[in-house]
Amino acid sequence: MVGPDVVIEKCDLFTGDWVPNPSGPTYTNESCPLIEGHQNCMRNGRPDSGYLHWKWKPRDCQLPRFNAERFLELTRNKAWALIGDSISRNHVQSLLCMLATVERPVEVYHDEQYKSKRWHFASYNFTVSNIWSPFLVKAAVFEDNDGVSTAEVQLHLDKLDKTWTDLYPSLDYMIISTGKWFLKAAIYHENDTEVGCHICPGKNLTELGFVYAYNKTLHYVMDFIANSKHKGLIFFRTSTPDHFENGEWHNGGSCPKTTPAKEGEVEIKDLSRILRNVELEEFEKAAAKAADNGVNLKLLDFTNLLLMRPDGHPGPYRQFQPFAENQTAVVQNDCLHWCLPGPMDFWNDVIMEMVVRG
Repeated sequence: MVGPDVVIEKCDLFTGDWVPNPSGPTYTNESCPLIEGHQNCMRNGRPDSGYLHWKWKPRDCQLPRFNAERFLELTRNKAWALIGDSISRNHVQSLLCMLATVERPVEVYHDEQYKSKRWHFASYNFTVSNIWSPFLVKAAVFEDNDGVSTAEVQLHLDKLDKTWTDLYPSLDYMIISTGKWFLKAAIYHENDTEVGCHICPGKNLTELGFVYAYNKTLHYVMDFIANSKHKGLIFFRTSTPDHFENGEWHNGGSCPKTTPAKEGEVEIKDLSRILRNVELEEFEKAAAKAADNGVNLKLLDFTNLLLMRPDGHPGPYRQFQPFAENQTAVVQNDCLHWCLPGPMDFWNDVIMEMVVRG
């Protein structure tokens, strides 16, 4: 006897539409204390709430809602990790908030900068880690928390970042991603030698461009995974689109929309498309090799799912009550990260379905 929430048919979970969801999110900023300030749009005073009442619906099959209790049962005595940049950090908060509807996790580790953290669900002996590794390879970064750089990134394209590779063998499930950091000015190293750069005028280095570095890095990362003999489930997630209009992060870009777009209404930006094409190409190359080696490597391609949600970003509400004192204040907008609760929560529905299917 198959229960009503068991889905047998295979389908493309990543092609679908956002449809009305009157019941809204499974948690709020009041029920979940794990939302970081910049993503806490409700607390920060975002006035509209329509963005909370949509759900992702694949076109050709049912997608069960995320079941936190079942997820925790499936992952009892296991270790999960989300590895990457601040989008991974955004996602770990979403996952923790949804799981916290069953049991509140306890933070058991953080690094000195509070960039990498680990939480434990005691009743299930289950851990979730967020591992900060924005390039996945070894990097020296010179910038503050607002993304203002004082020098080019020093990037070693042939040395994987030990922050994640040292933990890799001990993990049962992981979601690995990278992306936007490769657009930053950087000096590239191979064999401990400077080989070129991206945006380094006056340095007398060859301008190789970010695609060169992204191809090299992802090839190296995928090769490491495909040849690792790892027995867990490894997801590679594509990078996420932003929705800045009339500018970018540092020059007044904003994202004023309050409703989802329909497919085709929003065009992916050139830089996001280039990153995604490299990701898909390197994943395809590695997938066959991984399968031959018994490594369970799967793709999470959330690009189009999020492309249709220009309404899901904090915008000016990345800071607390930005217009409390001045209705026309000029404030920093965030059209890259995602409000919580928000569209990102539906990643967990898709991921759970893929875990159930195995």
